Amino acid sequence: MPVRRSLGGRNALLTLLALLTTGTTLAAQAVDRDRWCRDDDSDRPRACEVREFTLAPTGTFRVDAAPNGGIEVTGGDESRVRVLARVTASARTEAEATALLQEVRVAAADGRVEADGPRGGRHRWWSVSYRVFVPRKTGLRLESINGGIDVSGVAGDMDLETTNGGLHLERVAGRVTGRTKNGSVELVLDGQRWDGEGVDLQTTNGSVRLWVPEDYSANVETGTVNGGLETDFPVTLQGRLRGRRLDLTLGSGGPRIRAVTTNGSVSLRRP
Repeated sequence: MPVRRSLGGRNALLTLLALLTTGTTLAAQAVDRDRWCRDDDSDRPRACEVREFTLAPTGTFRVDAAPNGGIEVTGGDESRVRVLARVTASARTEAEATALLQEVRVAAADGRVEADGPRGGRHRWWSVSYRVFVPRKTGLRLESINGGIDVSGVAGDMDLETTNGGLHLERVAGRVTGRTKNGSVELVLDGQRWDGEGVDLQTTNGSVRLWVPEDYSANVETGTVNGGLETDFPVTLQGRLRGRRLDLTLGSGGPRIRAVTTNGSVSLRRP
């Protein structure tokens, strides 16, 4: 696959290195208007396509979805990393949107995926959202500005950060940190205890929802500055409630599970 000049210096170099040194196959298959594209029901003139990439596995996989785009990562019995990138463009007319779409480049190489494109404006913009399938034991570095981050079935060191979007984690393990400024935080625990160093999640403006199985062992810290706090845990659990902050030792204790907000409600529930 030729490296196009419009990728820009850094992105072109990333793609070239992938082809020459890692043996990565970039299957840039574009499927226009597929089901994922139809999920966007905007009434503005737009163009959309899904591009697919297959990469060699790495210890840590990085996705940069800035400036606009969400990220979903699913871990499983994968031997490679498979990336689906939904590229969407909007403009005054469908023809202009299609032309803008062709200017957006997605570079995938050396354990990293990112997009590059022209500057947007009031009547024209583009975004790239990602669905990534990785081996279960994979570290993650995920970043966005306007988009949520969703991770399930992955065990590894994870750093997750977005500005306008929620964080949703389910069946994860390892050392996990996550930050958002405007968005909810949801953590769905499984098993009987956390496998790894622990988890630290924080939002400034948004709710926190923790789902904790029965007979789960952990040290749980959650709370809010401005908002309500609700729990359906039995009152026989030993814990300490300080204002709107809750510290609980569940079962025999264990790694710390921390999820807090500044402006938003908190709920601690059974699945």
